[in-house]
Amino acid sequence: MSFSELPLRPLHLPIPVGWWPLAPGWWVMMALIILVIGWIFLRTFQAYKLNASRRLALLNLKKIEENFLLDKDQLILTRKISNLLRRTMLAYEPRSKVAGLTGDAWMRWLDQGLPTPYFQTEGYEILLKIPYQDYKSEIKDADLRKFLEAVRMRLVLPIRGSK
Repeated sequence: MSFSELPLRPLHLPIPVGWWPLAPGWWVMMALIILVIGWIFLRTFQAYKLNASRRLALLNLKKIEENFLLDKDQLILTRKISNLLRRTMLAYEPRSKVAGLTGDAWMRWLDQGLPTPYFQTEGYEILLKIPYQDYKSEIKDADLRKFLEAVRMRLVLPIRGSK
């Protein structure tokens, strides 16, 4: 007897298992992935927003330096940098902590968080005295470069205990 002569019905295969509807574990996994992606996006956006004043300050410093290269006026340079530091530090900290600082207290505050204090030592003369003089005083190029680097570092590094 051959197989074709046997009284058998055709073989019916079960319906293949589909992807839909998803099992509860997949829903939980998707929810966790969405939450993690949302959290990463939120943290990135917050960091970007918090650094807006820092980016703007560095952009302003670059413009001040470019203007200095054109006109070579050290008095205007020091005045603009003094103004930039004050405005930027007011953006970093509450007005009550920064606005009233002058002289030595202002220099100490600017030195917070810097690897080596600069504003209380070498930068004191450049930042506190030269911007308010009526005559042009000469700052050596090496001192000026060091001053600009210290200002850039102050703008980049966070203040200890800042918000």
